[in-house]
Amino acid sequence: MSSVLIVDDEAGIRTALRVNFSRNGWDVETASGVRDAARLLENKPFQLIVSDMRMPDGDGLEVMRSARRIAPGTAVILLTAFGTVPDAVEAMRSGAFDYLTKPISFDQLEEAAARVMTPTDGRQAAMDAEGSETSAIVGRAPQLLRALERARAAATTDADVLVEAESGTGKELLARFIHEASDRARKPFVAVNCAAVPEHLLESELFGHARGAFTGATAAKAGRFELANGGTLLLDEIGEMPLNLQPKLLRALQEREFERLGETRSIKVDIRVIATTNVDLGSMVDEGKFRSDLYYRLNVIPLALPPLRERAGDVDLLARYFAEKFAGKHSRPVQRLTPEFLDRLRAHHWPGNVRELGNFMRRVCSLHTGAVLDAACFDQEFRSREKPVANVANTSAPTASAVFAGAPIRQMERTHLENTLAMTQGNRTQAAELLGISIRTMRNRIREYGLPPRRYA
Repeated sequence: MSSVLIVDDEAGIRTALRVNFSRNGWDVETASGVRDAARLLENKPFQLIVSDMRMPDGDGLEVMRSARRIAPGTAVILLTAFGTVPDAVEAMRSGAFDYLTKPISFDQLEEAAARVMTPTDGRQAAMDAEGSETSAIVGRAPQLLRALERARAAATTDADVLVEAESGTGKELLARFIHEASDRARKPFVAVNCAAVPEHLLESELFGHARGAFTGATAAKAGRFELANGGTLLLDEIGEMPLNLQPKLLRALQEREFERLGETRSIKVDIRVIATTNVDLGSMVDEGKFRSDLYYRLNVIPLALPPLRERAGDVDLLARYFAEKFAGKHSRPVQRLTPEFLDRLRAHHWPGNVRELGNFMRRVCSLHTGAVLDAACFDQEFRSREKPVANVANTSAPTASAVFAGAPIRQMERTHLENTLAMTQGNRTQAAELLGISIRTMRNRIREYGLPPRRYA
């Protein structure tokens, strides 16, 4: 039986909610304020808390903090008669899963509670095995479902969002999820990868330029901020934003106003900004590599996605999803995944997360055309993937092989780079993510070590 704690200083509301939740099969406790709630929380964990936002002895945020200290997975729905955007933003930022304004019907509250407790059927998000993302999200892990519900709640506000998560977990996918769940869903969703655009072109890419603003600017061009007007702008890999460009970005975020390169006329836009990063921006701020004011401006509602190693129970579901997807793509019957094959999938660490699993399943499904994928298929593909490839660059350069003790650091780095590129079949983006570096750093390393750039896509 699901348990709920109702916290409200009005006895009539407590009684009404108790009766309605009880009728729907909930185990219900009530508290008249923050101190009363804290006492109950010390003695019993609850799956859900429904709390008034403002009470004589404190507020709902205090109740939420007490609950999270005792049971971090507790879901919280906050109620208030004073619904304002700042209140909603603060509630979301502090970790609430939903924020409802009084007066509310019990049907509305029950619907919110149902979303929190059973938010999805498990087929809402997945990474496309080619490295792009699709509109599906696949997973039933509680951490993923909580992240999706928090994202859904964030979508009801216009606040900027910062998604911090490892590469391959589906950050852009989550950004699209927020966009599609928001009032801006029918407006543009515009993405720019801050690491993929050469540094000297990034300002123009974001804000546009006038004709003649720089060499090669033969015509005026609108930037991504303009293109996203009315909709959502995704700033992917925001940690790669050059320091010298950060003040202009900060102003654009604060004022929703900017100028094209080479123009003095200000352009106003109405956009929602979502930034994503696979690095710890807080640490970058401490190291002087990222402006603190920009960080706090972006980090209005922080979101996170769990790495695949923390949602091992989703590996089977994802593997079957990919097997069905690639069977449909190649007009073949869906291959059966044996228990031994799935055991090996679950045992693997998957440092590249869902993207790496998707790439692996695509390779296995493409190369093994039989009706069954078994342990031998898994072992064969991993041996093939991990085998070093010699002479990736040229015969005069050190070969890609196993590194050994005493080898010069630069040679070891080059060898590791070549091996990783060989493992990803030359895909620089995937190799960069596995190595934990940006695509810009990857390009620089390829150039530095004299590797043929056209070999690596």
